[in-house]
Amino acid sequence: MTKQLKYEDAMRQLETIVAQMERGELDIDSLAQQLTTAKKLIALCEAKLTATDEKIKNMLAEK
Repeated sequence: MTKQLKYEDAMRQLETIVAQMERGELDIDSLAQQLTTAKKLIALCEAKLTATDEKIKNMLAEK
């Protein structure tokens, strides 16, 4: 994840990881790697949502 992903792209990657886990497609090594990736994607999504929320609050407060 060297480049900054868009929120939608990060969510798509998370959905793919979850689907692979649900289908049992990941071996133990891949599972550990995908969980690490998922954790980073979740943090990125949370940061983007928090930043967007703050921008909206600031815009509404400015009237």
